[in-house]
Amino acid sequence: MNAVIPAISSLVSLVFAVLVLDQYMARRKPHQLVWALGLGMYFVSTGTEFLTEVGGLNPATYRLWYLFGAVFVAAYLGMGTAYLLLPRRIAHTIMALLVIASVYAAVQVAAASIDWSQLPKSGPVLTGKALPQSVRLITPFFNVFGTVALVGGALYSCWVFIRRHILCHRVVSNILIAVGAIMPAVGGTASRLEQFNLIYVLELVGIVVIFAGFLRSNEVFGAARMPVVHWFDRKA
Repeated sequence: MNAVIPAISSLVSLVFAVLVLDQYMARRKPHQLVWALGLGMYFVSTGTEFLTEVGGLNPATYRLWYLFGAVFVAAYLGMGTAYLLLPRRIAHTIMALLVIASVYAAVQVAAASIDWSQLPKSGPVLTGKALPQSVRLITPFFNVFGTVALVGGALYSCWVFIRRHILCHRVVSNILIAVGAIMPAVGGTASRLEQFNLIYVLELVGIVVIFAGFLRSNEVFGAARMPVVHWFDRKA
């Protein structure tokens, strides 16, 4: 049963990533490309959880899970929001710093020793406890930035739409995105408190709620080219 939840999360995030990437191909907005990248990282992270539950732990999947899931996902989703809301020059500067920090994190995770004895013996077994403390200290910087940017950006957008009395559907959309973004962060806190069974559930709830928020905005399908659908339209 533990494998089913991350499998669903992985599938949802893959569909979501492809849809947002298609939106980027239609509009060429940088925030769409970075969001697609972050969603692709969500797919890799939850995919490694599925592989671990099915085939057991190994160093490659563990390092990929930690790097893409524990470190990168929140930061790059938040970076997408930064591109949406901030002046382009400032967003480019933050992105450059994020890329440099990401390279550093990747080197540290790749080189770190893994102490398998620190992981839970049953249930969802993926936590960062098998890595040295020096590596784990990198994670909060990425996660705090990403969560604040994604949740704060969504709430700021809500306030703007409410204040201007425009695009009421976007208020609901941004509330859903903010709530969904908080869920994986709560899962990370639960992991540190050794409530491991909550991790996969909160990841799934989080990505589904964020996806619902994007769909509720009425922009994803409106801007996306959806090439398969248009192909059938032409045939008809």
